[in-house]
Amino acid sequence: MSSSASASAPEQAAAAATESQPPVVEFRSVTKVWEPGTPRECTAIRDVTFCIEDLPNVGEMVTLIGPSGCGKSTVLNLIAAFQGTYPPTSGEILVRGRRIDGPGIDRGMIFQKYSSFPNRTVLRNVRFGLEINRERLGISETQIDSQAREWIKKVGLGGHEQKYPHQLSGGQQQRVAIARTMALKPRILLMDEPFSALDEPTRIEMQRLLVDLWTEVEATVIMVTHSIVEAVYLGDRVWLFSQGPGRIVKEFKDLPPRVPGKSPLESQKDADFLKVVDHVADEFAKVQRGGGK
Repeated sequence: MSSSASASAPEQAAAAATESQPPVVEFRSVTKVWEPGTPRECTAIRDVTFCIEDLPNVGEMVTLIGPSGCGKSTVLNLIAAFQGTYPPTSGEILVRGRRIDGPGIDRGMIFQKYSSFPNRTVLRNVRFGLEINRERLGISETQIDSQAREWIKKVGLGGHEQKYPHQLSGGQQQRVAIARTMALKPRILLMDEPFSALDEPTRIEMQRLLVDLWTEVEATVIMVTHSIVEAVYLGDRVWLFSQGPGRIVKEFKDLPPRVPGKSPLESQKDADFLKVVDHVADEFAKVQRGGGK
């Protein structure tokens, strides 16, 4: 049997992507030092290297876990090229084969804290990114309104267009943030503990929503989470970071597949799923004890 025939579908997709498209995101020995040369100097991440290939018509979810303060959020902020974090102290960051020089609409970020504008309605919040990028996107006022309303419906907030953030629950506010980000159709979606402030039933509901939307937009998702269960369920790959200065010390692949039509809660009760969670948790505990660095 040929190697191509014996390879898994994701491996074949990755091989095809390598031949046709540059990686979606690539870190080459990236280090970030805060306040270098001062008494407060602190190295957030050191020599982080990874490559996320472009999987045509699929996209990929990569979840990041690790001890607090290990630089996971720094990795996201560097990809987003946020002022104050970007550029790295050393190393190189490439997005689709090119060095980035600042934020772009190809990269969207969803934060842990609900990031809606309090003085804007749901509709005006979701319209915001489309409005400020109107010329770049070449869209009309009618198109802006139509796309915003479409995404509001997709995240399950139809009928709430004229409400303000303070009139919404935490889960609803995070849906607004997701709709506002997704309306720009970013090819890379960065998520920094987006569901950690939610109660467990709402968190499960948001996991289901994310999977449904991700399947539709086929974006690459890079997500930081403190929940090992969430990391294993959502991730096609899970990266475990060392204690700070952070670096990737373990990659978990061959994770239990998400089954279409099967709820996150049901999937997370499966024996095979729980066995993987236990294995990842054991490796996480080694890192916390100082091993695996």
